Amino acid sequence: MTISAVGFDLDETLAIPTRDRTAILAEAIDLTDAPPVTREQYLEAHGQNLTADSRVPIFRDLFEETQHSDPEHVAATYRRLIGEALEPLSGVESSLRRLRTEYQIGLLTNGPRRAQRDKLKRLSWTDLFDVTLITGELEAGKPDAEAFEALIERLETQPANTVFVGDDVQADIEGAAAAGLVPIQVLYPEGPPPSNVAKSTIMREELPSSLFNLLSEL
Repeated sequence: MTISAVGFDLDETLAIPTRDRTAILAEAIDLTDAPPVTREQYLEAHGQNLTADSRVPIFRDLFEETQHSDPEHVAATYRRLIGEALEPLSGVESSLRRLRTEYQIGLLTNGPRRAQRDKLKRLSWTDLFDVTLITGELEAGKPDAEAFEALIERLETQPANTVFVGDDVQADIEGAAAAGLVPIQVLYPEGPPPSNVAKSTIMREELPSSLFNLLSEL
């Protein structure tokens, strides 16, 4: 197997929230006097709006039966709080720059365009990857094969020669495997357990120091 390209997930893989997202959501709801929303309800609505331009449709769906809610205000507040609570995995930026000298590297992240672009801007990662794809700018999100096919096409590589690194079993690992890519699962405390679909696994804190060698062993 010859690996020529590496794709990455963003959230919980390369960028880590410093606060619990349930707490962040609750704070956004409280600050905007919006109706209560659970994390589970939010994730379900988020999954239905992976190709949206912003989180406004997510909160509009959540507040569909509530007349006094303001989804635009809630979305903007939540985007700000999420951005303020996001930091890069220690050492990952220099690791990605090193990888880029040997491989094409790409980002494929689920989420609305405005939210994910805001994260990349805050992280100063707008030019870090050869290819940056956000499902809010695509026709489909992970785990749909169409999302991975878009990454392959832009990277100008073949699925079997492309590794995809992510933490979400369904979206990243099973989605990449079904599209023919080589999935590597990122593990961390309280994260998803190892999937038997993954070609290999790696602890998140070891990703910056160990991924390069792991790729050479595939």
